[in-house]
Amino acid sequence: MSYKKIVMAIGMALLVAGCNTQPIVNVTDQPVVSTVSKQLTADQVRNAIVGAGSGLGWVMTPISPGLVGGRFIKEDHVAVVDIRYTEKIYSIAYKDSTNLKYKKETSIVSL
Repeated sequence: MSYKKIVMAIGMALLVAGCNTQPIVNVTDQPVVSTVSKQLTADQVRNAIVGAGSGLGWVMTPISPGLVGGRFIKEDHVAVVDIRYTEKIYSIAYKDSTNLKYKKETSIVSL
């Protein structure tokens, strides 16, 4: 599995660089990319998502089949996302935040 593509998508969606206001970027129905020729299972996709997020300092929690929750904490700032996935696609959506100056789905302070 290509962790790099998922890591980049998580990084963009979660806005973990810099210290200024950025637009919120949700990732919708992106294809799961594999470096092997066989189709990945949902468990393999989940494990890749958890590994990619954890590698970026996120606490990744499998919630149910097809859903992983991600939480990033830096001092008193918190960002929370939902990551939905299948064997073929994944989506990352803003869920909640604390002390990030969230403005009605348009912008958020990046950490």
